[in-house]
Amino acid sequence: MERSSRYIITFAAVVCLVCGVFVSGAAVSLKDRQERNAVLDRQKKVLIVGGLIDPNSETSPEEIQRLFKENITAKIIDLKTGVLYDKISAEGFEQEQYTKDPATSVEAPARNAAGAKRLPKHALVYESQKNGKLDRLILPVNGKGLWGPLYGYFALGSDTNTIKGIIFYKHQETPGLGGEIENPNWMSLWPGKKAFAMTKDGGFGKPKIEVNKGPARDGDEYGIDGLSGATITSRGVTGMLQFWLSDNGFGPYLAQVRKGQ
Repeated sequence: MERSSRYIITFAAVVCLVCGVFVSGAAVSLKDRQERNAVLDRQKKVLIVGGLIDPNSETSPEEIQRLFKENITAKIIDLKTGVLYDKISAEGFEQEQYTKDPATSVEAPARNAAGAKRLPKHALVYESQKNGKLDRLILPVNGKGLWGPLYGYFALGSDTNTIKGIIFYKHQETPGLGGEIENPNWMSLWPGKKAFAMTKDGGFGKPKIEVNKGPARDGDEYGIDGLSGATITSRGVTGMLQFWLSDNGFGPYLAQVRKGQ
């Protein structure tokens, strides 16, 4: 039996409406779970770069939460001065959202190495303890890659100069090229390198860590092997770190740590 055009259009519209309701309902019902999983994944990344879990091991959500609670201290700092800021809770703090809001952010310096447009007035940092003493500082860093922004965590030792590790939790780089920033072999090159050049009087100079265009020279304590076929991504990682370690980023906070504050 032939159907009229009106019947066909009406039937198609009803099917689309019903499917849309189901899809919307599923998205809403899964939103909380997705947000919890995102928080859990970031906690896991912090624990990995903090040297508290093996990246290749299977760690349960309960164990991740336990280790994070027992070993990691999250703090909010005033980015400009580096001092602690206790008027904002670290729990649920979304630095990316703070950066986008004009009320909680400021314009970044023009043509900065990280390609940042705005900077949050306050930032979230993590500190890990070992035997009751400060062991690592874990800094959230972001910058411009080839296809989009890079988001990760960068860990320094308690001397604020020795690199302990780097890890990325979100990016849009090409698998096998820029996506190699997630390769465990490449990430293993970072621990032991130095972040800052030292002045003649033993002070801290400018950030000097960089990802080279090719292999790092033997004995180069500031250079990391470049990513083959991913020059722009390599430059992005360098620019990102040199910016966030500078006075425009976490430089003031690191200065406070050096003072023992």
